[in-house]
Amino acid sequence: MPLIATLAAAFGLALALGLLAVKLRLPALVGYLLAGVIIGPHTPGFVGDVHLAQQLAEVGVMLLMFGVGLHFSLADLLAVRRVALPGAVVQMGAATAMGAGLALWWGWGMAAALVFGLALSVASTVVLLRALESRELLHSGNGRIAVGWLVVEDLAMVLALVMLPVLAQREGGGWQAVAGSMLTTLLAVAGFVAVMLLAGRRLLPWLLWQVNRTGSRELFTLSTVAAAIGLAVGAASLFGVSVALGAFFAGLVLRESAFSERAAHESLPLRDAFAVLFFVAVGMLFDPSVLWEQPLQVLGTVGIILIGKSVAAAVLVLLLRYPLNTALTVAVSLAQIGEFSFILMGLALSLGLVPPAASSLVVAGAIVSIALNPLLFGLVEPLRRWALKRSGLARQWEQRDDPLAVLPDTTSSAHLSDQVVLVGHGDLGQAVLAALGDRPVVVIDRDRSVVEALRSQGRAAVLGDAVEAMTLIQAHIARAAWMVVGISDVRGVPPMLDLARQLNPHLRCAVLAHTAEEEGWLREAGVSHVLRSQSALAQALAGVVQRPDEKPGA
Repeated sequence: MPLIATLAAAFGLALALGLLAVKLRLPALVGYLLAGVIIGPHTPGFVGDVHLAQQLAEVGVMLLMFGVGLHFSLADLLAVRRVALPGAVVQMGAATAMGAGLALWWGWGMAAALVFGLALSVASTVVLLRALESRELLHSGNGRIAVGWLVVEDLAMVLALVMLPVLAQREGGGWQAVAGSMLTTLLAVAGFVAVMLLAGRRLLPWLLWQVNRTGSRELFTLSTVAAAIGLAVGAASLFGVSVALGAFFAGLVLRESAFSERAAHESLPLRDAFAVLFFVAVGMLFDPSVLWEQPLQVLGTVGIILIGKSVAAAVLVLLLRYPLNTALTVAVSLAQIGEFSFILMGLALSLGLVPPAASSLVVAGAIVSIALNPLLFGLVEPLRRWALKRSGLARQWEQRDDPLAVLPDTTSSAHLSDQVVLVGHGDLGQAVLAALGDRPVVVIDRDRSVVEALRSQGRAAVLGDAVEAMTLIQAHIARAAWMVVGISDVRGVPPMLDLARQLNPHLRCAVLAHTAEEEGWLREAGVSHVLRSQSALAQALAGVVQRPDEKPGA
């Protein structure tokens, strides 16, 4: 039973070593990679089926890229475009040049050197998001810059995955063949993108709506996963593009639908499971002998990731006239590599572009950099204080205004009593807001552009996540009469409501349930009004909320 044995060993060891890594205050990703090393062919003991593991890893790639597409926010990118776009492009170019130069010095070919440098230039989105969340920096100005920076890197890597087969063809043919292949690839990508934007944007949301009407949670989860994997395989079969690009666009198209948050939540357990298998499969490719046979190469790789990339990013942020604290935070955020580096190296290995040692060096660099990244975050503040004490130039940098600082609380006194706190301003939230008329409302939304637009219209709005106490306090939840949840994914409502009721025990809550199952656990969580009618939701909520004589908990 090679498949079952490989799965059992992979999940079991990943759990044990991931738990150990977390206990040691390291990212669980380090444990997953080490689990792969242990069951890989380069270490004694049980050896998993590498071929099967690589196939499972391909599914992990599809679901990882699907998640990237689901969480891709053009608004977030545009908000930080002045620093993220030029910074990411120049930093990736500098890191690629450093890695390629080092590989050429080792005697590698140009194609292998370029791929190796590119693999070192991109940071891990998974590691970054978890690091920012653990330090409550995700919604800060510095956090948004770092996330926007990585969005640009992710897009660049998507293009690199598309063009890598063309580079492989260059190794076996002339420039004319490369030009023809590149043109064919670009036309295929353009055709796929056109089909997805014209047909996919209408068809996929319609299919999800039909599945949602059945009230079956299992079918909704199945439809989400089928869309991710089906479009990935279809893109590869019909258009000749990579499965990664197909899965990315599946997530990108679904993000624009009303079911994006629910699709992200329902597919999360499966995405997490296959992501673990992906990292375990990467670890199985690692040959530990590279640590003692090529120690200087390992040190050079780690040096580029931890020092070369960080210095380049910090200098670029300072040149773009951002504060010293922003430069240090972005630099530390990028001082690691992860999933995209592994995806790129896996494709390059299958195309014969890089030697096997390249994969081992990248995995070694990833393990070391991911393990040290939490420690580097802890050095940001001491390093900033040290620089301010010893450098007048650093003090000038620190005094620069941060254009992405957290928006101040501008809620007027008219909204401080008996107001409605509306969570989310998507299609559902807009309908509710319009239906409430003149009723005092404070909107909570995670999109900065939405909050700024509402405030420009004279509406009270707070930027942040409603599961955070500070966001609810800024919305004056203690004086609110109602919380109305206007988001499509209601899985976060129970913890959100628990926190809100700690601040306001008499608060009432109204929310839409998509299925009977959701309605059941929402009522158990204490939601006073659960509605099931999508078409009449706004009017029903307005009618319920506007009744001033209703008692709490009714």
